[in-house]
Amino acid sequence: MSDFDLDLRAVEEHIDEELELEGELVLGVLDGSTPAEEWLETIADGNVLVLCVDGDVNELAAGFARDVKESGGNLVHFRGFLIVTPPGVDVSTDRL
Repeated sequence: MSDFDLDLRAVEEHIDEELELEGELVLGVLDGSTPAEEWLETIADGNVLVLCVDGDVNELAAGFARDVKESGGNLVHFRGFLIVTPPGVDVSTDRL
């Protein structure tokens, strides 16, 4: 067999660096009372939004949806909620 040297400490340090995420999970209500710029700023700060939709989701999200998509973020409407993620955070819908 060949010599195979695996430094587990180095691997763990690398994994920790790769998994460091910034931001929070922000809960809110999408009802038109919060300006689109405020939602965009929250996403730009690396946060994930989970918004309870109170009204027509297309109308209420029109002010920020395109900007989120163009920046590489995601929007998923699921059971009355809109989940909005910044670039680099994916939403898996495989189990739906």
